[in-house]
Amino acid sequence: MKKVVALLLVAVMVVGLCSCGGTKTEDKVLKIGVIQLVKHDALDKSYQGFVDELENLGYVDGENIEIDYQVASGEQANCLSIAEAMVNDDKDLIFAIATPAAQAAASKTTDIPILVSAVTDPAGSGLVASNEEPGCNVSGTSDLTPVADQIKLLKEILPDAQKIAVLYCSNESNSEIQLKLAKEAAAANGLEVVEASVSSSNEIQQMVASLSGKVDAIYAPTDNTIAAGMDTVSMVATQEKLPVICGEAGMVEKGGLITYALDYYDLGVATARQADKIFKGEDISKMPIEYLGGDTLKYAVNTAIADQLGITIPEAILKAATIYQ
Repeated sequence: MKKVVALLLVAVMVVGLCSCGGTKTEDKVLKIGVIQLVKHDALDKSYQGFVDELENLGYVDGENIEIDYQVASGEQANCLSIAEAMVNDDKDLIFAIATPAAQAAASKTTDIPILVSAVTDPAGSGLVASNEEPGCNVSGTSDLTPVADQIKLLKEILPDAQKIAVLYCSNESNSEIQLKLAKEAAAANGLEVVEASVSSSNEIQQMVASLSGKVDAIYAPTDNTIAAGMDTVSMVATQEKLPVICGEAGMVEKGGLITYALDYYDLGVATARQADKIFKGEDISKMPIEYLGGDTLKYAVNTAIADQLGITIPEAILKAATIYQ
């Protein structure tokens, strides 16, 4: 009888230990590292959408997750050093916002799951084997903007336009991809394209000023350097009577004329849902890159800029748009 009692006690202890182990796993505070290339509206929204949706899913910073948020101030070297520190800290997941941040993280670890956002073409940027099946520790969401729709919108509101400039940073692979798409869309709409590339934000003012009298409008895709310098773009372009059709709404808020684009907050939300799947055991190497489109695309119009340029925006667009003044 004593042996039976002893065995029962041992069994209870084993069950208790197993239960404690399970509780410890459930109670583990997950460490999430966030590398954001630079501060500007679109990338900020992606981060906020990510954090808000994680909380909606039950992951609260300071409780069951610990978010280490770092901004690289637009410098690739900073991205690399931040990524290395996060790998050394053995993060459970790295969220990399914008292509240079994603490339830095991917260069430092093949083990820690990396979710990217605000990357136009992860496969084209060398981050994954394919966007359909990454085949590595990287997945996430693409901010591939509807370039063709945006160029079509430009032609709709500026029917007499014949020549446009595509303003972008030559150091951003995302922008090179969008430049190609813009050229194709411009040709389809009878527009000639002038490439207006800068290598840094210091060149923006001079470049935009140089376009005066040479083009009828400027198209600025989702380029981090241009987005961060949008105040300067708008100041000079408006002075030179050049409307700027933008890749995303944050650029319109900072003085661009109009866009039809995805919402970067929604992009962050979608990425947080991917993180939840990873935390629950889904294999990131088989998790496709996600794209937003359809009903998630929205108009944004800066009516103050429209008034200054003397441009009439169709009423149907205004009714459906987010308005900035």
